[in-house]
Formats: sequence, structure tokens, C-alpha cells
Amino acid sequence: MQNDISAALSALQEGKVILYPTDTVWGLGCDATNPDAVDRIFEIKNRPDSKSMLVLVSNFIMLQQYVESVPFRAVELMDEAVSPLTVIYPEARNLANNLTAEDGSIGIRIPDDDFCKTLISEFGKPIVSTSANISGHKPAAFYAQIEDEIKQAVDYIVKYRQDDTTEVSPSSIIKVNYNGTITKIR
Repeated sequence: MQNDISAALSALQEGKVILYPTDTVWGLGCDATNPDAVDRIFEIKNRPDSKSMLVLVSNFIMLQQYVESVPFRAVELMDEAVSPLTVIYPEARNLANNLTAEDGSIGIRIPDDDFCKTLISEFGKPIVSTSANISGHKPAAFYAQIEDEIKQAVDYIVKYRQDDTTEVSPSSIIKVNYNGTITKIR
């Protein structure tokens, strides 16, 4: 695992795109503060740049660096979550401007996965995490389901967990506003 983390870390530091396992489906990732790297992911996925993507952070302290404020209700929901939960926060900051939604919001998840947490922690910045598929196609639950077009377009493919065929699902997504209102997205 450490060799993969080192190689993925080098790719991220160079502004490249990686294909990696997350706590949910396999994902395409890059430095979430690098607009050129974010653009590459939009191109690889053939996805309109008007659709925002989510990011992963390693912990609550890192989360606070990338949103103006964390609504208390979001903290409660993260503590109560029994499966991966992405929270959309009202005001993103310190992220690539082409990553956030038109209203300035951003979806962020703290993964419960050692590989992701270690990679993000060593990188010191959030990593984009969007499903490793062409926009509109089914997300790949495990590595063997990822389309060759995606594999050929990325700069580095993580080897760790490529043989894992455990069926997984994308995270739940909720939007939490400052007043505590919650909207379930997925």
C-alpha cells in the first residue's frame, strides 16, 4: 500500500489525475485546489463543467479549512452516519473555482478508508473524488468494471485493491444549510 501512496502522492503533487479506490466506488482524483487538474477530470469523464464534483478530506480539521463554516447539524449527521456520507456545505473556500457548484457550495466527505485517509493526510490538501466512469454511465463498484477509456486517460492507477470485488455503492449525499435545514440529494 505504501508504494501506491508514494506514487499517487507524486502524481497529485505534479497536478496529474489518479484512478484510486475509495470508501465507496473507484474514483478519479486530483488536487482539489488545482483548476487545471480539475479540468482534466471533466474532460476524462466527458462531463459538463457546470456539474460540481465532491472532494475528500482526511479529517474534521481539514474540512474546516475548505468551507466558511460547518453547520452544527452537519456535524451531528456525520457522527450518526453508519455508511459513507457526503455533505454539501453552503460556502466553499480555498478550492479550485471550477470545482464548486454555481451557488458556491461543495460536497465533502471524510472517508473511512485507510488508503484514502493516508493519501490525503500526506498530500495535505483535499482530493477530488468523482466516480471513475464516463458521465452518464454506471459507476464502477470495483476495478474490473472501470472502462478502458478511463484507465487509458489517467496518469496513475493505484494497484491497491484492484482484486477486491466487494459490491459497494456511492455515498449518500445531503445538503445542509446554515439554518439546519437538510435536503437529501441521493
